[in-house]
Amino acid sequence: MKQLFKLGLFIILFNFLTSCNGQTKSESNQTEIKADENKLVGGGCDGCELMYVGMPKVISSEHTSIGWDEGKQKLILTGKVFQLDGRTPASDVIIYYWHTDDNGLYSSNNETPKHAKEHGKLRGWVKSDKSGNYTIKTSRPAAYPNDNIPQHIHLSIKEPDIINEYYADLYFDDDPLYLNQKKKYGKLDRAGTEILRIVLDGNIQIAEHNMVLGLNIPDYPTKNKADIQSGLNIGEDQPSFIPFHAFGPDKGTRTCPVCKYGRYHGIVYFVGDNPNWDEIKKWLKQLDNESVIREKYLKAYFVYGNSKNYNKQTRQTELEKIGEKLKLQKIALTFVPSFADTESEVNLNKINASIENTFIIFRHRTIVEKYVNLKPTEQNFKLIAETLDKTKGNYFDLNEPKHE
Repeated sequence: MKQLFKLGLFIILFNFLTSCNGQTKSESNQTEIKADENKLVGGGCDGCELMYVGMPKVISSEHTSIGWDEGKQKLILTGKVFQLDGRTPASDVIIYYWHTDDNGLYSSNNETPKHAKEHGKLRGWVKSDKSGNYTIKTSRPAAYPNDNIPQHIHLSIKEPDIINEYYADLYFDDDPLYLNQKKKYGKLDRAGTEILRIVLDGNIQIAEHNMVLGLNIPDYPTKNKADIQSGLNIGEDQPSFIPFHAFGPDKGTRTCPVCKYGRYHGIVYFVGDNPNWDEIKKWLKQLDNESVIREKYLKAYFVYGNSKNYNKQTRQTELEKIGEKLKLQKIALTFVPSFADTESEVNLNKINASIENTFIIFRHRTIVEKYVNLKPTEQNFKLIAETLDKTKGNYFDLNEPKHE
């Protein structure tokens, strides 16, 4: 019976996507992607088919659940939807969400469709607009009663040109139950980081969350990339690691770039086995100037990972002299034995040591941009500044709640 029910829902979906709602593939502004017809993109999803039960014909980019008025804690989940490159906005992507109430239950009411009662009354749909924007106003879910599963929000994502929907689950970084979940199961980071980081606007909690379609989604149809690969993907979290600080505010320590300065923008400038010191010095001066201008809203790090003839004291002295000669004020000059080093955990960054450089830009601990082999030109200096301005988001200045 369940298979027949899913088939019926698929037929409803097919008719929905090709109806007067204007979502035919021929009219889509996205490039058509073809997947292996024998495999479900995302590996399947038990319960995601319920997104089609009660789905409205016209879906807005903003939705408000009854939890917004009835729940104990108002929550805004908002952001942009991007294509796999993490840069190109993706429009007409349907996002269905469902989550628990204040008691940790998927409670229903008289308006909940019979076939969707297992998802409860706190459910709804948004569709990304032309700029990829979406906003969900709801209540913060509670954890399941008498269980160790952390608070979470379920998502079912349906792209115009992917035949089936796929899921993503979101958790809260200030939830004490999440750390044990992460240690036990790891992070899946489907369609972007799975972690929601809260900022406060009065009594309203706001979680800015960008989605990157296909990121870490099994069997997602992709084109072969000829680009040089270095670093993690846009949409993933900037990992913690502990380099040696040779020069800067944390000189003599092994301060983690993300742990101490992760709330606002951060730039991590990686250089490996093939340094060009004339160009490096130009970048160091520029990044330092940008840090001085932006004050607490930007922390820049130089991470030197040349594995050739490595000696800790020599490396320390070398960077110290450079910082003093250039009269750097805010940028941190750090080093690691190599980018494959596991003791410092710099290996988690997945940096290609053979290339000239890798720039990782993160905001609130999530990677928002990445550049590889970037030359120190006025045009690229402007590019970095524009990237910082563009990726601030709407709630950049708000404070986050205090938590462990």
